[in-house]
Amino acid sequence: MEKRVLGIILSLFGVVSLVIAGMNFMDGGTGTKNVKMVIVFGLIGAIFFFSGISLVRNTKDKAT
Repeated sequence: MEKRVLGIILSLFGVVSLVIAGMNFMDGGTGTKNVKMVIVFGLIGAIFFFSGISLVRNTKDKAT
């Protein structure tokens, strides 16, 4: 059960990070700082999201 909760938390962090990356992308600011922020938040968000989803999917619940 703990792994499933950790997977949900990682997925939520990933979604929040991807939303921040999308907001920075749509902001329209110019310069390398904006591009770097979009890339960093996008990569971290994708890693967290997909690792959380796979953790939830691959965790088997035991009947107690």
